Amino acid sequence: MTGRPTLAVVGATGVVGSVMLQILSQHADIWGEIRLIASPRSAGRKLAVRGEEVEVVALTEEAFDGVDIAMFDTPDDIAARWAPVAASRGVVVVDNSAAFRMDPDVPLVVPEVNPHAARVRPRGIVANPNCTTLSMIVAIGALHAEFGLRELIVSAFQAASGAGRAGVDTLRAQIAMVAGTELGTAPGDIRRAVGDRTGPFPEPVALNLVPWAGEVREEGWSSEEMKVRDESRKILGLPDLKVTATCVRVPVVTTHSATVHARFQDEVTVDRAREILATAPGVVLFDDPGAGEFPTPADVVGTDPTWVGRVRRNLDDPAALELFVCGDNLRKGAALNATQLAELIAADRLRSRF
Repeated sequence: MTGRPTLAVVGATGVVGSVMLQILSQHADIWGEIRLIASPRSAGRKLAVRGEEVEVVALTEEAFDGVDIAMFDTPDDIAARWAPVAASRGVVVVDNSAAFRMDPDVPLVVPEVNPHAARVRPRGIVANPNCTTLSMIVAIGALHAEFGLRELIVSAFQAASGAGRAGVDTLRAQIAMVAGTELGTAPGDIRRAVGDRTGPFPEPVALNLVPWAGEVREEGWSSEEMKVRDESRKILGLPDLKVTATCVRVPVVTTHSATVHARFQDEVTVDRAREILATAPGVVLFDDPGAGEFPTPADVVGTDPTWVGRVRRNLDDPAALELFVCGDNLRKGAALNATQLAELIAADRLRSRF
């Protein structure tokens, strides 16, 4: 790497890719060229980044010539095929898909929690965690560093944008269908009105909650729930951590939320927990229910931190805390964390030259 590094954004035309370009335009400009890569059908489009129009190029091996770091936001199968191709050409890949997260030779990194892990990358790839995990793990990591985490029980309320552009389009279309009606007052009336227009969801999401996200896994668990378990263990370096997750799709466009029951090694106090959260990088403590202050998706959307409220000690277990957290699943939950990783790797590679 000579001079300012070249960054590629692979999947630049997608929902998360567009947020990556926004964030790159907002952060300190450490990059030389920013190359935009997407499928051949998107080649030739022009997208704005750093105040300039940049033409999208097709995803080919040659597209990575001269690239130092590449952020991938593509489907799992595309990442599984192309991330190793980029890495074989000397590119450090930051991958937002699920293709490599649990690979023992690929670090799974959150800069506020385990930045050191990004330095050891045998395959030349660093994985970005799932958006649900990222919506809570910065706050949980800060508490773990102080108290020592033993168990997590999480109920995650996932926004429609977690299912991509199709999820957002489906929610907005369904809202238009039910607006101004009396739907939601009789069994099955919303389902009949929506018909088969459920998009990526198994049931209507407007005026509804859907207690399912992801693919079917063993014994009734979903892939999204298993990601919370597996990824939390890997990021925190706690392979035997007890984790239970239930994922629910909710009629929110963007921003995941979660209730978190966190049990620690020893007795905890709310005052100390609040001190930790109030000073933790990437966390905003917003917690005064008496004044109506607690995070909600409507307030958190478009912001970078993990927002935490409703901090309480469990009434029956002095070693456990109850929290409510919100995080924008397109920013910290995807594009921001990937950008932070790319910036971290660029800084490390630059330091290694001197």
